[in-house]
Amino acid sequence: METFADYILNEKDYAKKLEIAYYLQKRTGIFFDNSVILKTELARMFMEDIDLGVDKNLVITACLLCGCKKKKDATDIDTVRNYALDGAKYLATLGFDKRFCKICEEVNRYSGSNPREPESDILELVDCFGGLVLDRPERKGFPIDEALVLTEYRNLKGYHNRFMDQFKDFIFMEEGIRV
Repeated sequence: METFADYILNEKDYAKKLEIAYYLQKRTGIFFDNSVILKTELARMFMEDIDLGVDKNLVITACLLCGCKKKKDATDIDTVRNYALDGAKYLATLGFDKRFCKICEEVNRYSGSNPREPESDILELVDCFGGLVLDRPERKGFPIDEALVLTEYRNLKGYHNRFMDQFKDFIFMEEGIRV
């Protein structure tokens, strides 16, 4: 019997994969909004422009679903710290394997999972950067160059992300930013 995990992972068409995630949100109430789409598109473009040696379909699917248990306006720090782990547990119930769930859990560093999967580093970059460029109720989105600096020197300060240099190159190429 095919699981939901099989269904979405076997779908290779990007637009159809987005549609599947959208309908999952309608049916189950998972977190899925325009920020998820922006971050997924950012990941897709990053992997198209620079060969990172990862399974692109896996990363796109993880990007769509890794924040499934995120709360729209979470103010409780425990909720913020646990949404990725809670999401990974939920995704396991949909038939996703341990590695996929680990990748989603590692979208942030709160679970302390180590060693990290390479795909998790991509999710982390697009989540941090994408979150900074988007407007939020409490602030306007940061300009691209400032968001990149904040991603590297504030959000990921003290952490190694294996794709940080390639991500900076990608953003510089896309925006015409000179270093």
